[in-house]
Amino acid sequence: MIHIEVQNVSERAEVPTPADFRCWAAGAVKRASAGLVIRVVDRQEGAELNERYRGKPGPTNVLSFPFQAPPGVACDELGDVVICAPLVQHEALAQGVLHLQGFDHLNPSEAEIMEAEEAAILARLGFPNPYEEVTSR
Repeated sequence: MIHIEVQNVSERAEVPTPADFRCWAAGAVKRASAGLVIRVVDRQEGAELNERYRGKPGPTNVLSFPFQAPPGVACDELGDVVICAPLVQHEALAQGVLHLQGFDHLNPSEAEIMEAEEAAILARLGFPNPYEEVTSR
């Protein structure tokens, strides 16, 4: 069973619904049982978290905080995904959940693997591949 808690503290009207977030996250989770928290924030909180945990100024689109259970404690929690509403669209969620599952894009080979996984997830959710080149005729 997948348990997803959505917290929207951004006060933005154009944020997708909790049901949308749950659908997208469930499409990206590869475990049969998992829990995660999705927190949608404004620029100020996004900047504070980015500075505190990454040492970088200003907000970033998505931050992932993997959960680490104490030794000997079995737990299905993936962690938290923090999304800065003013900086992202639906694909940031897929990236955040993938980060929690060990995917990354720090070098070209990792990026290729993660982008392929993102494209597959987005296709299952009915979205086009954001990495496909558009050719005009």
